[in-house]
Amino acid sequence: MKLMIDNGDGRGAQDYTMFLDAGKSPRVLRKLNRPAELLFSLVTGEEDFVVPVPGARVTLGRSNGNDVFAGYVVGSPTYQYMGWTERGPLYRYEVVALSDEMLLDLKTPPPHSPFVARSAGEALRQLSEETLPGWGDFSGVEAGDVIPHYRVSSAKKWSELAAEIALLARCGYRSEGGNLLLAPLGERMYGLDEQAAEFSPGDLELRSEGRLLNDVAVFGQVEPSAYVRDYFVGDGFTTKFYLSQIPFTRGNRTILDEEYAELDPTRWKVTDPQGVIGVSGGKLQVAGGTGVDGATRLEFIERIELGGAVVLQHGDVEFSAASNGVIGGLYAGAVSVAACVAGFRVAPAGSNNRIQALVQGIVTGTGLTTQAGHRYVLTTRLYASEVYRMGQVFHSEPHPAGGGRGGGAAGSEVRVVLEVHEIDPANPATQVAPATVLYDGALVDAPGFATYALINAGTIQCSAAFTRSSLAVDALVRSTTPSQNTRTRRAGALLDGADCRVSEEPALQFYPQYAPVANETIEVSYRGRGRARTRVLDLVSIAAHRRGNDDGVRGGVRQIGMPAPRTSADCETAALALLDDTGQGWTGEYRAWSPFLPGGAPDIFPGDGLAVNVASRAASFMGIVREVDVELVDLAGENSRYRLQFVDAGDPSLDFAFERATAQSVTGLTAIDAREIETAHLADLSAAAVTNVTSTSVTIDAGFSPTSGEGIEVRRTDAGWGADNDRNLVGRFTSRSFTVSRYGRVQDFFLRRYDGSSPAKYSRYSAAVHVDYPL
Repeated sequence: MKLMIDNGDGRGAQDYTMFLDAGKSPRVLRKLNRPAELLFSLVTGEEDFVVPVPGARVTLGRSNGNDVFAGYVVGSPTYQYMGWTERGPLYRYEVVALSDEMLLDLKTPPPHSPFVARSAGEALRQLSEETLPGWGDFSGVEAGDVIPHYRVSSAKKWSELAAEIALLARCGYRSEGGNLLLAPLGERMYGLDEQAAEFSPGDLELRSEGRLLNDVAVFGQVEPSAYVRDYFVGDGFTTKFYLSQIPFTRGNRTILDEEYAELDPTRWKVTDPQGVIGVSGGKLQVAGGTGVDGATRLEFIERIELGGAVVLQHGDVEFSAASNGVIGGLYAGAVSVAACVAGFRVAPAGSNNRIQALVQGIVTGTGLTTQAGHRYVLTTRLYASEVYRMGQVFHSEPHPAGGGRGGGAAGSEVRVVLEVHEIDPANPATQVAPATVLYDGALVDAPGFATYALINAGTIQCSAAFTRSSLAVDALVRSTTPSQNTRTRRAGALLDGADCRVSEEPALQFYPQYAPVANETIEVSYRGRGRARTRVLDLVSIAAHRRGNDDGVRGGVRQIGMPAPRTSADCETAALALLDDTGQGWTGEYRAWSPFLPGGAPDIFPGDGLAVNVASRAASFMGIVREVDVELVDLAGENSRYRLQFVDAGDPSLDFAFERATAQSVTGLTAIDAREIETAHLADLSAAAVTNVTSTSVTIDAGFSPTSGEGIEVRRTDAGWGADNDRNLVGRFTSRSFTVSRYGRVQDFFLRRYDGSSPAKYSRYSAAVHVDYPL
């Protein structure tokens, strides 16, 4: 082996092998999803010796051209005086080098919109290319599982982010001479078999540990819980209405904020055969197109999740000529008019243009005709009853990368509001004039995710001053003026043309100029706020371990930080993954010389698998290597001493990052049998709504027609569900629509669906209706 170091002094890579300390062998330390380290000592007293400088390129390679290590010196070497020779003082230099991803760690990861429904490989490749363009080769990055949502933190190093992405997909990453690799754990498997000729029993240490768990409580993040509808009536002067619950609101609300200093490749993908899309004067400029639908487009680099409330402000658009295309389109698949879920269709109207709503590939409504010199702010507002459209993915030994648990799609109705705010620069009053709503309707079968193409130009001639998208407060406000149609009231900032705002007070506050008129009815739909949690039992395991006074329960509480359980359903999936890997666990260590590595492996890295078969120690399991310590004892003969540290493939640390469990009570959690999780809950009454209110009664449409044995249970508080508790019971009903008594101005009702099984099954979340009407 040769140790080559390039100090960047113009001399190129120099051979430092002769200076290696003969009494202290170099060591390569490899850990799962962390940069590798090379530790070595140089001893010399020569005057012309060049001490390796910080950032010097280091390779330690075999004669066949394969590198054992490639990376860069970290910091200045430490000096140790060794004595005096006839040539002068003798020093030992202790040098530490990190593998190639050190260059990525020196950079601050640039701001990036959250990765949405991206494979782990795509996310890692994108992160790396943006952190340091041209850094290396990514052909060894495998796809891995799809990650529903991952937010890049610029406060973390690249290697920390890469480790998180790898954990989410049960993968391992490493660099190899400028090549980035990402592969499922255990993809490369080697046998550690006591019958093998190279096996050395004295070099194997095995430790068995009990990991039995059959009663697990899992806690996750704050989740969207009850489906809430609050009802109010205007009196002509009241602008503030108090909500019944604090609405669930997601954090990290900004998705995109573009002011067009340039077309940033970390935000946009440009497909432009004729070079008509560019940036000038702080504006996006579009000057034509090929005339072919979908051929000239500007796409946001991430997909948009059609969950909760999302506001897309496509820009302050000014047309310079008649145009043909789509602006601000959301697409179910490839960008084309036919695949457009919602967008603004622009078509020539003489020398001007006509802007119309494009919904599900069909032009809808009368639209608006543009005028020369006017500007048009185009905005799409989305309101979905489900906040998350994809379940989190969890892994275990029987559910490895490519076959994880969860990740299912969540169907949801999505209300789409398309609006145009026309601004006449010669008339300042138009700056604050109400926008024109081109479309306000609900899509029953909307996709969970969509491609966002700001521009799909057949031939478009326009400029756009900005583009912004954000997660709005997850509440839908609608009102009905007497003798008029119901309309969506826009929640948000007054500056953005909103009518009202929703706060965590919790309250709905209308801006004075948009105050509800007398007898105007108001409906506010949102999700309540709760804690994602569950308790899951393995009753078969409990029964098998029951002995005398021992009831067989082996309990545990886990608070999971990553992959983050965002809902109670996610917590259930995580619990199943944890129960997959209960039983006997193993940790071990094996030492071997390089010619006698397990299974004849030429080299071993963290993330490689070991098929352990040592019957004499009652050990037969699949292991995953977590650490490899390579001591390069014989450089000339290229023989090294390996120390492999491994765990069994069911070790939870391979699949989860746990947080310290806070003082959470599990007494209120209803235990679920692991075998019945998929059928433990009935569908929620997400469409339940009030249809009529009188001074003495409230009529409710549950949005569901019970069949034989089924019904709808109504209570005054969100507690006590079940046939054996009538304390706060309003009634049980077997029809879709029913009437309940009203006793005051403010009245609350909570609904859940139940069936005829014994004990009865209920929906997971309540539907809550709150009526605040004068008597």
